[in-house]
Amino acid sequence: MIPSLTTIARQVWREGAIGSGSRVVPEEAALALTYNGGTYAVMMGTPRDLKDFALGFSLSEGIIETPGEIETFEIIELEGGVELRMWLPPERAATINSRRRAIAGPSGCGICGTESVAQALRSAAPAPEGRSFTPDQIMTAAAALPPLQEMNQATGALHAAAFWTPDDGIVALREDVGRHNALDKLAGFIAASPLRASDGIVLLTSRVSVEMVQKAAAMGTSFLVAVSAPTGLAVRTADGAGMTLCAVARHDGFEIFTHPRRVAIAT
Repeated sequence: MIPSLTTIARQVWREGAIGSGSRVVPEEAALALTYNGGTYAVMMGTPRDLKDFALGFSLSEGIIETPGEIETFEIIELEGGVELRMWLPPERAATINSRRRAIAGPSGCGICGTESVAQALRSAAPAPEGRSFTPDQIMTAAAALPPLQEMNQATGALHAAAFWTPDDGIVALREDVGRHNALDKLAGFIAASPLRASDGIVLLTSRVSVEMVQKAAAMGTSFLVAVSAPTGLAVRTADGAGMTLCAVARHDGFEIFTHPRRVAIAT
Protein backbone atom coordinates (compact mmCIF):
# COMPACT_ATOMS: atom_id res chain seq x y z
CA MET A 1 0.00 0.00 0.00
CA ILE A 2 1.15 3.53 -0.71
CA PRO A 3 2.60 4.97 2.52
CA SER A 4 0.86 7.87 4.23
CA LEU A 5 4.16 9.57 5.13
CA THR A 6 7.58 9.63 3.53
CA THR A 7 10.99 11.06 4.45
CA ILE A 8 12.72 13.28 1.91
CA ALA A 9 16.08 15.00 1.84
CA ARG A 10 16.08 18.79 1.86
CA GLN A 11 18.27 21.80 2.47
CA VAL A 12 17.30 24.58 4.82
CA TRP A 13 18.41 28.20 5.09
CA ARG A 14 18.24 29.60 8.60
CA GLU A 15 20.21 32.15 10.59
CA GLY A 16 22.45 33.00 7.66
CA ALA A 17 23.63 29.49 6.93
CA ILE A 18 22.64 26.54 4.73
CA GLY A 19 22.14 23.12 6.24
CA SER A 20 20.98 19.71 5.08
CA GLY A 21 18.94 16.90 6.47
CA SER A 22 15.54 15.34 6.00
CA ARG A 23 11.88 16.07 6.63
CA VAL A 24 8.83 13.85 7.02
CA VAL A 25 6.10 14.89 4.57
CA PRO A 26 2.64 13.49 3.84
CA GLU A 27 1.99 11.52 0.69
CA GLU A 28 -0.74 12.52 -1.73
CA ALA A 29 -2.31 9.96 -4.03
CA ALA A 30 -5.10 9.78 -6.58
CA LEU A 31 -8.10 8.07 -4.95
CA ALA A 32 -10.55 6.83 -7.58
CA LEU A 33 -14.04 6.08 -6.31
CA THR A 34 -15.76 3.60 -8.61
CA TYR A 35 -19.27 2.17 -8.45
CA ASN A 36 -20.34 -0.90 -10.39
CA GLY A 37 -17.37 -0.60 -12.70
CA GLY A 38 -17.62 3.12 -13.48
CA THR A 39 -15.47 5.91 -12.05
CA TYR A 40 -17.50 8.57 -10.22
CA ALA A 41 -14.69 10.80 -8.99
CA VAL A 42 -10.94 10.94 -8.54
CA MET A 43 -9.90 12.86 -5.44
CA MET A 44 -6.39 13.64 -4.28
CA GLY A 45 -5.86 12.60 -0.69
CA THR A 46 -3.85 10.80 1.95
CA PRO A 47 -3.88 7.01 1.32
CA ARG A 48 -5.00 6.06 4.81
CA ASP A 49 -8.37 5.05 6.35
CA LEU A 50 -9.60 4.47 2.82
CA LYS A 51 -12.63 2.36 3.70
CA ASP A 52 -13.84 5.14 5.99
CA PHE A 53 -13.24 7.64 3.18
CA ALA A 54 -15.14 5.62 0.59
CA LEU A 55 -18.13 5.14 2.89
CA GLY A 56 -18.20 8.74 4.10
CA PHE A 57 -17.86 10.14 0.58
CA SER A 58 -20.63 7.87 -0.68
CA LEU A 59 -22.97 9.02 2.09
CA SER A 60 -22.16 12.73 1.86
CA GLU A 61 -22.60 12.68 -1.93
CA GLY A 62 -25.99 11.00 -1.57
CA ILE A 63 -24.86 8.02 -3.63
CA ILE A 64 -26.07 5.72 -0.85
CA GLU A 65 -28.33 6.25 2.13
CA THR A 66 -27.01 3.49 4.41
CA PRO A 67 -23.68 1.66 4.68
CA GLY A 68 -25.40 -1.64 3.87
CA GLU A 69 -26.02 -0.52 0.30
CA ILE A 70 -22.36 -1.12 -0.49
CA GLU A 71 -22.52 -4.81 -1.33
CA THR A 72 -18.79 -5.29 -1.87
CA PHE A 73 -15.75 -3.09 -1.35
CA GLU A 74 -12.17 -3.52 -2.57
CA ILE A 75 -9.01 -1.45 -2.38
CA ILE A 76 -7.02 -1.88 -5.58
CA GLU A 77 -3.55 -0.33 -5.61
CA LEU A 78 -2.54 1.17 -8.94
CA GLU A 79 0.60 2.92 -10.11
CA GLY A 80 0.45 6.34 -8.42
CA GLY A 81 -2.95 5.83 -6.88
CA VAL A 82 -5.67 3.64 -5.44
CA GLU A 83 -9.04 2.51 -6.74
CA LEU A 84 -11.78 2.26 -4.14
CA ARG A 85 -14.04 -0.21 -5.90
CA MET A 86 -17.65 -0.51 -4.72
CA TRP A 87 -20.64 -2.45 -5.99
CA LEU A 88 -24.17 -1.26 -5.27
CA PRO A 89 -27.63 -2.69 -5.97
CA PRO A 90 -28.63 -2.08 -9.62
CA GLU A 91 -31.40 0.35 -8.71
CA ARG A 92 -28.98 2.51 -6.71
CA ALA A 93 -26.24 2.34 -9.33
CA ALA A 94 -28.65 3.50 -12.03
CA THR A 95 -28.85 6.95 -10.44
CA ILE A 96 -25.08 7.52 -10.49
CA ASN A 97 -24.54 8.01 -14.21
CA SER A 98 -26.77 11.08 -14.27
CA ARG A 99 -24.63 12.91 -11.74
CA ARG A 100 -21.16 11.46 -12.21
CA ARG A 101 -18.43 13.99 -11.40
CA ALA A 102 -16.75 15.27 -14.50
CA ILE A 103 -13.20 16.11 -13.33
CA ALA A 104 -10.65 15.14 -10.75
CA GLY A 105 -10.70 16.96 -7.43
CA PRO A 106 -7.47 18.26 -5.91
CA SER A 107 -6.90 17.78 -2.20
CA GLY A 108 -8.20 21.28 -1.42
CA CYS A 109 -11.46 20.83 -3.32
CA GLY A 110 -14.74 19.59 -1.91
CA ILE A 111 -17.07 20.11 -4.85
CA CYS A 112 -14.80 19.99 -7.91
CA GLY A 113 -16.60 18.43 -10.85
CA THR A 114 -20.06 19.42 -9.65
CA GLU A 115 -21.98 20.13 -12.82
CA SER A 116 -24.55 22.70 -11.71
CA VAL A 117 -24.89 25.66 -9.38
CA ALA A 118 -27.97 24.07 -7.80
CA GLN A 119 -26.02 20.91 -6.94
CA ALA A 120 -23.18 22.91 -5.39
CA LEU A 121 -25.56 25.09 -3.36
CA ARG A 122 -27.92 22.36 -2.23
CA SER A 123 -29.53 22.77 1.19
CA ALA A 124 -27.94 20.88 4.05
CA ALA A 125 -29.88 18.06 5.68
CA PRO A 126 -31.90 19.20 8.72
CA ALA A 127 -29.94 18.79 11.94
CA PRO A 128 -31.44 16.73 14.77
CA GLU A 129 -31.99 18.56 18.03
CA GLY A 130 -29.03 16.77 19.59
CA ARG A 131 -27.72 18.00 22.90
CA SER A 132 -26.26 21.10 24.51
CA PHE A 133 -22.69 21.71 25.63
CA THR A 134 -21.22 24.15 28.11
CA PRO A 135 -18.46 26.56 27.08
CA ASP A 136 -16.02 24.55 29.21
CA GLN A 137 -16.93 21.38 27.32
CA ILE A 138 -16.48 23.11 23.96
CA MET A 139 -13.07 24.44 25.03
CA THR A 140 -12.06 21.01 26.34
CA ALA A 141 -13.05 19.38 23.07
CA ALA A 142 -11.11 21.88 20.97
CA ALA A 143 -8.02 21.61 23.16
CA ALA A 144 -8.03 17.81 22.93
CA LEU A 145 -7.65 17.79 19.16
CA PRO A 146 -4.06 19.00 18.40
CA PRO A 147 -2.21 16.50 20.64
CA LEU A 148 -3.89 13.58 18.85
CA GLN A 149 -2.99 14.68 15.32
CA GLU A 150 -0.10 12.25 14.96
CA MET A 151 0.55 12.74 11.25
CA ASN A 152 0.23 16.51 11.48
CA GLN A 153 2.68 16.58 14.38
CA ALA A 154 5.15 14.71 12.18
CA THR A 155 4.62 16.88 9.09
CA GLY A 156 2.74 20.08 9.91
CA ALA A 157 0.74 19.57 6.71
CA LEU A 158 -2.51 17.72 7.45
CA HIS A 159 -6.05 18.65 8.40
CA ALA A 160 -8.12 16.69 10.88
CA ALA A 161 -11.75 16.03 11.71
CA ALA A 162 -12.69 14.49 15.03
CA PHE A 163 -15.69 13.48 17.12
CA TRP A 164 -15.83 14.33 20.83
CA THR A 165 -18.32 13.24 23.48
CA PRO A 166 -18.57 14.38 27.12
CA ASP A 167 -18.18 10.84 28.44
CA ASP A 168 -15.29 9.60 26.32
CA GLY A 169 -13.51 12.65 24.91
CA ILE A 170 -12.28 12.26 21.32
CA VAL A 171 -13.50 8.86 20.19
CA ALA A 172 -12.45 9.17 16.54
CA LEU A 173 -9.99 11.33 14.60
CA ARG A 174 -9.13 11.21 10.92
CA GLU A 175 -6.37 13.14 9.11
CA ASP A 176 -5.82 13.98 5.45
CA VAL A 177 -4.09 16.55 3.29
CA GLY A 178 -7.61 17.54 2.21
CA ARG A 179 -9.98 18.93 4.83
CA HIS A 180 -13.01 17.53 2.99
CA ASN A 181 -11.41 14.09 2.86
CA ALA A 182 -10.71 14.17 6.60
CA LEU A 183 -14.38 14.90 7.29
CA ASP A 184 -15.53 12.18 4.88
CA LYS A 185 -13.25 9.70 6.64
CA LEU A 186 -14.72 10.66 10.00
CA ALA A 187 -18.24 10.36 8.58
CA GLY A 188 -17.50 6.89 7.28
CA PHE A 189 -16.15 5.75 10.63
CA ILE A 190 -19.19 7.06 12.52
CA ALA A 191 -21.63 5.57 10.01
CA ALA A 192 -20.09 2.12 10.46
CA SER A 193 -20.12 2.39 14.27
CA PRO A 194 -22.85 2.54 16.92
CA LEU A 195 -22.05 6.24 17.46
CA ARG A 196 -24.59 8.97 16.70
CA ALA A 197 -23.15 12.24 15.43
CA SER A 198 -25.83 14.20 17.29
CA ASP A 199 -24.51 12.95 20.66
CA GLY A 200 -21.25 14.89 20.47
CA ILE A 201 -19.25 17.64 18.79
CA VAL A 202 -17.64 17.40 15.36
CA LEU A 203 -14.31 19.24 15.38
CA LEU A 204 -12.48 20.67 12.36
CA THR A 205 -8.98 22.08 12.10
CA SER A 206 -9.89 24.04 8.98
CA ARG A 207 -12.04 26.94 7.90
CA VAL A 208 -15.74 26.18 7.48
CA SER A 209 -16.88 26.43 3.88
CA VAL A 210 -20.33 25.49 2.65
CA GLU A 211 -19.43 21.95 1.61
CA MET A 212 -18.04 21.25 5.08
CA VAL A 213 -21.42 22.19 6.54
CA GLN A 214 -23.18 20.03 3.94
CA LYS A 215 -20.98 17.05 4.75
CA ALA A 216 -21.38 17.53 8.52
CA ALA A 217 -25.15 17.77 8.10
CA ALA A 218 -25.20 14.53 6.08
CA MET A 219 -23.53 12.87 9.08
CA GLY A 220 -26.41 13.90 11.34
CA THR A 221 -24.34 16.48 13.18
CA SER A 222 -26.06 19.17 15.22
CA PHE A 223 -22.92 20.80 16.72
CA LEU A 224 -19.87 21.81 14.68
CA VAL A 225 -16.75 23.49 16.08
CA ALA A 226 -13.86 24.72 13.92
CA VAL A 227 -10.49 26.29 14.57
CA SER A 228 -10.83 28.77 11.70
CA ALA A 229 -13.58 31.10 10.55
CA PRO A 230 -16.61 30.23 8.40
CA THR A 231 -17.69 31.75 5.12
CA GLY A 232 -20.92 33.71 4.91
CA LEU A 233 -22.57 30.98 2.83
CA ALA A 234 -21.49 28.35 5.35
CA VAL A 235 -23.13 30.35 8.16
CA ARG A 236 -26.38 30.73 6.19
CA THR A 237 -26.37 27.03 5.33
CA ALA A 238 -25.77 25.95 8.94
CA ASP A 239 -28.49 28.33 10.10
CA GLY A 240 -30.97 26.92 7.59
CA ALA A 241 -30.14 23.38 8.66
CA GLY A 242 -30.64 24.14 12.34
CA MET A 243 -27.01 23.34 13.15
CA THR A 244 -25.04 25.07 15.87
CA LEU A 245 -21.83 26.42 14.37
CA CYS A 246 -18.97 27.61 16.58
CA ALA A 247 -15.71 28.69 15.00
CA VAL A 248 -12.49 30.62 15.61
CA ALA A 249 -12.02 28.26 18.56
CA ARG A 250 -8.83 29.27 20.36
CA HIS A 251 -7.31 28.75 23.79
CA ASP A 252 -9.18 31.79 25.13
CA GLY A 253 -12.63 31.27 23.63
CA PHE A 254 -14.75 30.76 20.53
CA GLU A 255 -17.41 32.49 18.45
CA ILE A 256 -21.01 31.28 18.05
CA PHE A 257 -22.50 31.89 14.60
CA THR A 258 -25.75 29.92 14.52
CA HIS A 259 -28.31 28.42 16.90
CA PRO A 260 -26.72 29.46 20.21
CA ARG A 261 -29.42 27.62 22.19
CA ARG A 262 -27.18 24.54 22.30
CA VAL A 263 -24.41 26.47 24.08
CA ALA A 264 -25.36 26.12 27.72
CA ILE A 265 -24.15 29.42 29.17
CA ALA A 266 -25.02 29.87 32.84
CA THR A 267 -27.01 33.03 33.56
